[in-house]
Amino acid sequence: MQVSPDPTPNPNAIKFTLDRPSTDGGAQTFKQGSDPASYPLGASIFALGDVTNVFATADFISVTKSDAADWNELGPKVQAAIIAHFEGNAA
Repeated sequence: MQVSPDPTPNPNAIKFTLDRPSTDGGAQTFKQGSDPASYPLGASIFALGDVTNVFATADFISVTKSDAADWNELGPKVQAAIIAHFEGNAA
């Protein structure tokens, strides 16, 4: 599975482009307090900590982090969570 992180105009957000659809249909947004059953991948990414929003549509997932978080640490964890989800290894 290919997951390519790309910067966005917002320094707190990264667009993770996938080689497949990121959802079964329309756009999905996962924020704090959302039902984890409604979007398990969003819940997995949010559980990494320092994530404030997960937005998935078409073939990408946009992840927004808190101001204090560092993409050098958080980015690889998000990428691993996406891969684990689509390869059936999600916790």
